[in-house]
Amino acid sequence: MLYIMRHGKTEWNALHKLQGRTDIPLSDEGRQMAREAAVLYKDVNFDICYCSPLIRAKETADIILEGREVPILYDDRLMEMCFGVAEGTQDSFDSPELPINKFFKDPANYVPVEGAESIKELMDRTWEIVQHDIMPLVNHGKDVLIVGHGAMNSAIICQMRNKSVEEFWDEPIENCRLVKLM
Repeated sequence: MLYIMRHGKTEWNALHKLQGRTDIPLSDEGRQMAREAAVLYKDVNFDICYCSPLIRAKETADIILEGREVPILYDDRLMEMCFGVAEGTQDSFDSPELPINKFFKDPANYVPVEGAESIKELMDRTWEIVQHDIMPLVNHGKDVLIVGHGAMNSAIICQMRNKSVEEFWDEPIENCRLVKLM
């Protein structure tokens, strides 16, 4: 089986700030969400966990898997999408003219802002780890958990379910919600 989960909430989530690659830890609420998810999913088997190296994902994986003998492998290909100069922007939707909003409202026509990653770059790097590292394990009967981020998870979901970029946000993942991909 293949499962995916988004990290718990952070202070920046509460403030509606774009995090991207900015390394923000979980808030107390986020840690509590992860503890509740650990109890909720305690009977779901995981043989291995692949995780973003950003602290909010690492903390989530550590809490979810506490007391289990599940190895956690950190991989840069699972980092959140880089939003460049838009990282740290608060309430971007309140300013419709901001170019980063195109990513959330019309992803097929998004042009990366200064220093940001393109959707193609995000899709390429996430698909590489899924195809080369994760799917061989799943195909050999292993239960794999991926702990990551909103856009990063959406990129994997789109590719696993053969969705177009226009459908990028069709299956949003709530914080600490486990989604079975296959």
